[in-house]
Amino acid sequence: MWNVLLSFSGLVALVQLLFLPFFPESPPYLLLQKEDKAGCLKAMKQLWGEGNYRTELDDLMKEKAITKGTKIMNVLEVLRERSVHPQLCTMLFLLLSLQLCGLKIFETANLQESIIPYVSLGVSISELISIIFCSSIIERLGRKVLLRGGYWIMGSLLAAITVTLSLQDWYFWMPYCSLALIILFTVVFAVGP
Repeated sequence: MWNVLLSFSGLVALVQLLFLPFFPESPPYLLLQKEDKAGCLKAMKQLWGEGNYRTELDDLMKEKAITKGTKIMNVLEVLRERSVHPQLCTMLFLLLSLQLCGLKIFETANLQESIIPYVSLGVSISELISIIFCSSIIERLGRKVLLRGGYWIMGSLLAAITVTLSLQDWYFWMPYCSLALIILFTVVFAVGP
C-alpha cells in the first residue's frame, strides 16, 4: 500500500500549499536578511497578535549587530569547517539511508533488479547535489518561494508518476520515464521543501 502512503504526503503538501500564501515571511528573515523593520513588526503582529514586541525587536537588532561582521559562508567553506563535520556526516548518512526506502517504487516501475542499486545511488547523488545547490539559492529567493514552487512542481510530478506507472505495460520506454520523474521529484524535494 505504498501508493496510499505516497498519496497522503501529497495531500499534506496540498494543504500546506493552500495555506502558505496567508502566512508572512519569518520576522528574523525580514529584519536580518531584507533589513525591513516595518515588515518585521507587521509579521510579528500577524503571527502573534497585537502587542508590544519591542523586546523581541531589540533581540533581533542585537543579533543583527553581532552578525554584521560575520561573513556568510558558501558551501565549500562550510564543508571545510571542522566544527560542522558531525552534522554533515549525520545528514549524509540520513540521505543515503533514506534511499533504501524507495526501492519498491523502482521494482514497480519494472526496472531490472540488477540496476536498482545503481539507480538508488544515482537518486542519492542527485539529491545531495540538489541540497548543495539549494543552500546557495535559498538566501536569494527566500524559503517561501522555494516551498511554494517546490510543492506545485512536486504535485505535478506525482500526477505524472502515477500516469507513467499506469502505462508502463503499454510502452517499453515508460519505466525509464517513471525513473526520470522519480529522480526529478527527489531533486525538486531537495531544492524546495
